[in-house]
Amino acid sequence: MENFVWFVRKMLISSIRDVKQLILYFCLPLIGVLLSMLIYSSSGEVVINVGIVNEDGNELVTQNAIQFVAGLDHVQAEQMEEAKARELVVEGKLDAAIIFSNGFTESINNGQSKDIEVISINGSTISAYLSLYLNQYVNNLIAISNVAQGDMVRFNELYADVHNAPFKMTTESVKDVSAERNMSKQSVGYLAVLILFSAFTLSGMMIKEKENRTYYRLIASPISARSYIGSNIAVSLIMLAAQIAVMLVVMTKVFHIQSGVPLYQMFMLLLLFALVAISVANAVVAFSSSSMTVGGIQNLVIFPTCLLAGCFFPLNMMPDALQRIASFLPQHWLLDTFSKLQLGESLQSLYLNMVILAAFALTFALIAMYRFTRNDDTRSYI
Repeated sequence: MENFVWFVRKMLISSIRDVKQLILYFCLPLIGVLLSMLIYSSSGEVVINVGIVNEDGNELVTQNAIQFVAGLDHVQAEQMEEAKARELVVEGKLDAAIIFSNGFTESINNGQSKDIEVISINGSTISAYLSLYLNQYVNNLIAISNVAQGDMVRFNELYADVHNAPFKMTTESVKDVSAERNMSKQSVGYLAVLILFSAFTLSGMMIKEKENRTYYRLIASPISARSYIGSNIAVSLIMLAAQIAVMLVVMTKVFHIQSGVPLYQMFMLLLLFALVAISVANAVVAFSSSSMTVGGIQNLVIFPTCLLAGCFFPLNMMPDALQRIASFLPQHWLLDTFSKLQLGESLQSLYLNMVILAAFALTFALIAMYRFTRNDDTRSYI
């Protein structure tokens, strides 16, 4: 136990001695949060600016139709002349223009629908959105006209009854938190990449000690390889726990990003993934003979696996075949667990995901320990 504590103290001092490296550890999480904010900064609610042209005068039916359009969600409407509306649409200052032509009310009274012209140069999405609601509204007016059978007095009575109905529908808006949830999930994806890089950097201390023969001197002493690698895992876990804590504080307190997951659950989940990252890094170091080899394998391991697991962009954007491959990667189980926690599932119900992550960590840790135990060549350490 004394040897283990001595190793932990020695490696911890070596880790925090390099100030530049220490600053890098705690600045990397900020990069991940900023990248996710940049990607999702424009994913909030969209407001459609609409110009309304009324060529039908002060007819009550047309005025109510204009009020209906102005009351639609995500629509900001303003009445104006047709020439101005067309000009603003062309200039891009309006997303669309709606023209109620002369005789609109009369066509409704006759049980017909005079076309409402919707002008937009931003594609069919906006036109389809406005036309969908307008067509439904006009069809309701035509249904009233059909019941009145051309009787203007009867039409006006029915129309007034509809607008003055004794029952009312109330609506309540809720805040759209999807952008924040996506932002926090993407931040976790970027943090997974950074955790892997940090784990390889921390484990790199062992390969440097191999290169300068310090490792072989230590193994030649009564100190066991298990104590050596166990102390490196402990030190790496301490450093990564601090990195994760900084990231969570910055995300919630500085940038005010609400993930929908309790902080302690996020911390536990990320700490478990950090253990996986450390084990993977130690396994790579155990089979490497130089820092150059570790660097090459590091790039081959981190970027492709994080790309396939959905750390850089949502997994559902990739083909089904690649999505199935992601199931064999620990990053996928990290993001999958986080997504399910956001949807309200408890951490206890996701025990299988946690077991899978723990199995990844244990497997790679045992591989690394076995390799270090068998690597007892001490012939040229002097």
